Amino acid sequence: MKIGFIGLGNMGAPMALNLAKAGHDVAGFDLANTPPDGVAAATSAAQAAQGADVVITMLPNGAILRSVAQEVIPVMGPGAVLLDCSTVDVAAARDVAEIAEAAGCLAADAPVSGGIGGAAAGTLTFMAGGSAAAFSKVSPLFDIMGQKAVHCGPSGNGQAAKICNNMILGVTMIGTCEAFALADKLGLDRQKMFDVVSTSSGYSWTMNAYCPAPGVGPQSPADNNYQPGFAAELMLKDLRLSQMAAEAADADTPMGEAATQLYETFVENEDGLGKDFSAMLPRFASRRRA
Repeated sequence: MKIGFIGLGNMGAPMALNLAKAGHDVAGFDLANTPPDGVAAATSAAQAAQGADVVITMLPNGAILRSVAQEVIPVMGPGAVLLDCSTVDVAAARDVAEIAEAAGCLAADAPVSGGIGGAAAGTLTFMAGGSAAAFSKVSPLFDIMGQKAVHCGPSGNGQAAKICNNMILGVTMIGTCEAFALADKLGLDRQKMFDVVSTSSGYSWTMNAYCPAPGVGPQSPADNNYQPGFAAELMLKDLRLSQMAAEAADADTPMGEAATQLYETFVENEDGLGKDFSAMLPRFASRRRA
């Protein structure tokens, strides 16, 4: 396929490179980053999208997505797919899909899970919203960039799945960190706690696969001084998106709201900026009960 790729940051660049390595004709554009070797450099988003079968975007937020969509959709041909892999608000994803479909294009929102390592290795998971026709056309690209893609329903549902997943992730990480901090104060060895919880009803991804305690469980950012695999500020972004969606849908999410407030404090008023989201553990471990 001829592919335009807009947004060549830490995630977009390796994704574009994997598509190029697989033999696709990829042109990339980013305001700040140059394309990796093998990806042709475009001088604008519109130039990257011109004549493309698929235009992929990996952008910071919904406002930028809307702006880029207004630039690229007019130069996309009928039947071309606008595939947004950013994590943005549900409303932005649905608005952009409507604009694309009104212009005779297809649209899919497919945020990812798997982080920078998954982008480089081609092992991402895609949560896709959009029509069956759009999903079918881009499925071969998912196979190159990732290991799994789930069609979650109509436009916006990919973002809905990502937001709900990461709300669970944020809440669970906080619970895991609180439990380790409590274990410390009760004199329970962290390894012993892990040995029990990882094989008991407290089992979770944040405990078993991404343990926030250094030297416990599989290798994780905790073993690298909390250098981010998934930065705390990105978790805050996703939690805020979850609360925007909850407000729009009139959904009661008190745990999601509490997690949002805690990560907001950690990132904006403490030392969480630039650290992994699991660095909540040393935060709780150093605090007394309020």
